[in-house]
Amino acid sequence: MKRSFTLTSIALTAVFAIACQPSAQHGSGTATAKEPSVTQTGGQTCIRSDGLPNHTTGQFPNRGNPNRIRPQRINVCVSSTPRKGSTPIEVRGSMGIAVNGVMIRPGTADWYDPRSPRGFSRDRSSGWNLEGMGAGVQLGLDQNNAHVDPRGLYHYHGIPTGLVSKLQDGMIGWAADGFPLYLAGPAETSSWRLKSGERPTPPYGAYDGTYVQDWEHLSGSGTLDQCNGGLKNGQFVYFVTDTYPFYPRCLWGQPSQDFRPPRR
Repeated sequence: MKRSFTLTSIALTAVFAIACQPSAQHGSGTATAKEPSVTQTGGQTCIRSDGLPNHTTGQFPNRGNPNRIRPQRINVCVSSTPRKGSTPIEVRGSMGIAVNGVMIRPGTADWYDPRSPRGFSRDRSSGWNLEGMGAGVQLGLDQNNAHVDPRGLYHYHGIPTGLVSKLQDGMIGWAADGFPLYLAGPAETSSWRLKSGERPTPPYGAYDGTYVQDWEHLSGSGTLDQCNGGLKNGQFVYFVTDTYPFYPRCLWGQPSQDFRPPRR
């Protein structure tokens, strides 16, 4: 059975009034966040922002992240009435956007590489993909579980603590298919678990969550599905958890083309 979800304009107004009060200090410069705009038109919810968070960030550049936060031109639209399909779609890059206009990008493009001075690179040949949160120190994540890409885009890999403190209803943002993202409570638990044993190839060592391949989905081990999806008040939504996958790595609806990775 397919489910649809609609967030009314009244609810949108309430979410933004609470979460998008523009007061922030950015550790890497003097840029000031502007309140993002949200409009509903033609069956779509469109969010436009400068990509700057409405909360204090860590210092950028830092030892693990050489990039400086810069304002962006973000304009993405998602379905206002998303429908849940029967087959999940894997997503890479940005999988959603927060209510404060900051992009959500849980995965990384970094792979274990012993030949690199940093120990990782864009070379995929090792087969071990750095997990954003598991390798947070190496990647220079700040107190909001976020860091900066080479374009200056500040983005979240895990629960955005600075934003969460401003929320009242727990809605963190929208996934690329239009379903909302909510902060998980005690009743919502991930069904992903660390593998037992040790990695069979370099970097060897115990499965500890540093790499995506350290995790496996065990259906029924948690209350959420493989995409961190579940029901809230009878409606299908995604949840943001404090353990892997943190944010959905797959989506049940059709992702908006606005979330396609940029060409390099």
